[in-house]
Amino acid sequence: MPSIMKNPIAFALVAIALLLLLGSTISIVPETRQAVIVRFGEPVRIVNRYRPNEQFGYTGAGIIARLPFAEQIVWIDKRVLSVEMERQQVLSTDQLRLQVDAFARYRIVDPLRMYISAGSEDRVSEALRPILGSALRNELGKRPFAALLSPERGQVMQNIEAGLNRVARQYGAEIVDVRIKRADLPDGAPLESAFQRMRTAREQEALTIRAQGAKQAQIIRAEADASAARVYAESFGKDPNFYDFYRAMQSYRYTFDPSRSGQTSVILSPDNDFLREFRGK
Repeated sequence: MPSIMKNPIAFALVAIALLLLLGSTISIVPETRQAVIVRFGEPVRIVNRYRPNEQFGYTGAGIIARLPFAEQIVWIDKRVLSVEMERQQVLSTDQLRLQVDAFARYRIVDPLRMYISAGSEDRVSEALRPILGSALRNELGKRPFAALLSPERGQVMQNIEAGLNRVARQYGAEIVDVRIKRADLPDGAPLESAFQRMRTAREQEALTIRAQGAKQAQIIRAEADASAARVYAESFGKDPNFYDFYRAMQSYRYTFDPSRSGQTSVILSPDNDFLREFRGK
């Protein structure tokens, strides 16, 4: 030992060797990552594996020891990851071509299966991306465009998530959420044609509603007139003198109202029967 201390180069080499040995033996596993310990290419154990509803600080993260130069660590993210789907064209049941952007959120819940089947997180995303597009096209192709603007959209997302989850399990992943960012009609002539079809359909629907409203109004008006006539008939049948008085008042209103008859002069004898109500009883 004293001879090593006297030789600075030898001391430096020994210090470097000890640091390399320490670095190959001791590792720190953060809370946000899972560690797959691989010995000569074979996974032997998992550190800080994801568990549902686990508490921060009690997850198994921290300092670990491994066989130096024999065991390697494959790091796998423990957080929720995202896979983006490039804009794709989808044909709905009402023959509308839609440009759809979507994304999915997933988490690696089985790091061992993920390491064996995919090897890395990037390969998992690459495998899920075409499946997401296929599931989206299949599901939206069963529904009209209006379904994306209605509460039915939630059911569409659940169906896509269930189909994507079946594939994700093969890679040790679990789908957390699937969302459509945008669903637009293509620009240019297809867009104008779609707008024109939608406008024509709404105009026809409005005409139908107006026609039904007019029909209902006529039915209600006819029923009201019939009911009024029945009430008048029952009332006048109880008192014929009141009926004569009411009809005379109606006749006077139509005859002597300037707004109805205009500027007209009428000359009648005081004994004329038309003016009998003016003479009193």
